[in-house]
Formats: sequence, C-alpha cells, structure tokens
Amino acid sequence: MDVDGILTDGRVFVGSDNTESKAFSVLDGFGLARVREAGIEVAWISGRASGATTARGAELKIAHLIQGRNDKEAGLREVLGQTGIPPEAACYMGDDVIDVPAMQLAGIGISVPEAAEAVRQYADCITVRAGGFGAVREICDLLLESRKS
Repeated sequence: MDVDGILTDGRVFVGSDNTESKAFSVLDGFGLARVREAGIEVAWISGRASGATTARGAELKIAHLIQGRNDKEAGLREVLGQTGIPPEAACYMGDDVIDVPAMQLAGIGISVPEAAEAVRQYADCITVRAGGFGAVREICDLLLESRKS
C-alpha cells in the first residue's frame, strides 16, 4: 500500500526546524498487526522518504518498506518477487495517479473516498473510511474475515 493518503490523511507537518511529523491511525496499526500475525505479507511503498514512515513501519514490523519510489508498480513487482506472491493474489491500496499502475497489476485495487477521480475509477473497492482514519483497518478486517470462509 501507499503511505501518504492511505495510512495518513495525506498531510505532512513540517516544523521551523525542518522536523516532520504525520498522524497514523492506531486502528490501522492494530489491523496491520493482526494481518501480519495471520501470515499476510504487508508492504508499504511510498513516493516520499520520511523518518516518520520509517519509525511507524519499524514499530509495526512492516517487512517490506520501500520509500522514495514513485514507480509504485516496480515497487510492487519487487515485493512480489521477494515473497513469491503472484500479482493476482495481491491487493494494493493507493490514492493518487502514481498508484494506478500498481493497482492494475494487483488482483485487487483499493482506494479511499477522497482519492483523485482518476484513481477511484480503477479501484475494485473503495473504502467507507478515509485514508488515515481507519481505511486500512477496514481492509485488514475484510482480509481476516475472508480467511474464515
């Protein structure tokens, strides 16, 4: 999944001393921990390199954290190659036009309500909750529920 706009509301706070912060939802974090514990691979592919993303990814034990990569499709292909997961068995969450190729590569493309229209039209699923406000948890819960059936 993308980070900014999916795991966050897309805002970046920069202080006068150039420190950066972002708000991540604990709902999403708990959902990600649950899917990881269930054996589902999780990857974050962000166009921006960010210390806040690195810190949150480490806290959540995200195994595949790619930053500073605008070619999201190449990032997803890299993760799929490392894990042996075929594209059709993957899902990708994104909210901006650079996410579309990865969404098209994955078996399921997911977006959020506030994503650009050019992105939503390619989504197989659009979450009810907004990016940074439980959208990822919504998908995590669906993934875990689908494993039960």
